[in-house]
Amino acid sequence: MIPTVHGGTYREWDNPLKGDKSEAKRIVYCAARGEKVDIKGSEVVGGWQQEKNGVWKVIIPNSFFGNYNPYKDSINGDWFENKERIHHTGEVFLNGKSLFKKERLAKVINPVAMNDIKDTPGSLSTWYCESNDNNTTIRANFQNADPTKNLVEITTRKTCFYPDKSNINYITITAFTISQAATQWAAPTAEQVGMISTHWNKGRIIENNIIGDSKCNGITLGKERSTGQNVWSADKDNVNRDGNIHYIEVVFNELRNNWNKETVRSHNVRNNQIFNCEQTGICGSMGAVFSTIENNHIYNIWAKRQFDGADIGGIKFHAPVDVIIKGNNIHDNGRGIWLHLMTQGARVSHNLLYNNAKQDLFVEVNHGPYIVDNNIFLSPQAINNQSGGGAYIQNLIQGVVVIRPDLNRFTPYFLPHSTNVKGLTTIFG
Repeated sequence: MIPTVHGGTYREWDNPLKGDKSEAKRIVYCAARGEKVDIKGSEVVGGWQQEKNGVWKVIIPNSFFGNYNPYKDSINGDWFENKERIHHTGEVFLNGKSLFKKERLAKVINPVAMNDIKDTPGSLSTWYCESNDNNTTIRANFQNADPTKNLVEITTRKTCFYPDKSNINYITITAFTISQAATQWAAPTAEQVGMISTHWNKGRIIENNIIGDSKCNGITLGKERSTGQNVWSADKDNVNRDGNIHYIEVVFNELRNNWNKETVRSHNVRNNQIFNCEQTGICGSMGAVFSTIENNHIYNIWAKRQFDGADIGGIKFHAPVDVIIKGNNIHDNGRGIWLHLMTQGARVSHNLLYNNAKQDLFVEVNHGPYIVDNNIFLSPQAINNQSGGGAYIQNLIQGVVVIRPDLNRFTPYFLPHSTNVKGLTTIFG
């Protein structure tokens, strides 16, 4: 079955009701050949009124947002660092470019450029919001632009393509432009929702798409909600237990929830352009097993740097069992590729990585075996290896290589080519 979508802009959350039963019988969502199809998680907003210092204001009834208002919802979750301020999941765009959210109106009226990012001039275009029971008010400094004569959009949806239930298998999404969603922080201990997400299914093909301007994540292949939702943050009664223990408990929850090769696996993410996402281009906690990530161009991930935290990178996977990452161009991100816990049977091959701020490749508390071969690592810190069992073969490495043990964290390893846990141990390096 091939639902063909003709050219135009569709402002919607596509929630497929069914998938198909096998690789030979899959549902293909396809943009019509030669036609540009935009799927957006945003709406156009007019009615702007000018205030002082070039700041403009719009008052939006809360009914405009339906059952989800991103200007009341804030980013939160395990391992998220808010830099001591609130970050709403909403975003404001002028002619397709996002503005910088500020925590106080004074910083919109008198913006100060951020000199530690690439787009220093763009950081002067700012916005601030307030909400009450009836209305949401947004004030924005568009610099020299008149919002009544330009396109102003605000994000209004959590996602663009996401089935709200599991067992929606064997779906292909191809040749769309997908952008501007109010995505939430995707901790490995939480439901992971990007602009395109698999929701604990199998056999997804995501190919030949342009995916950009997500508040947090572009594509997520990861965890669903029932086995835990930010369990470390939610554990207020036992603060001495660290996050690693909470995550290991989630792993065993998923094993009891049929995390295996028959139910969750085998996605192919290929030939996509992914950019301007502030957490990850592609992430997945456990749900990416037995998948292939190939020939994607991933850049400008964590470019605005208004918040921080673990789980930021071009590609960030937990439990990439038998995952192949090959032929990708990954640059100008926080980290390039971050493989975290339970990397086993994985191969990182023929990728080009450069100009990433922290590392090109970070392999953290894995037992292997895994292979890293024929890659080009050109960032100042090329590799941070906090794992065992890796083979590094015929790579071109320009930057620093860090190798270290971790004797404090016990992490799982599996029987070969499966998700059946064989044991847990520390990392001797």
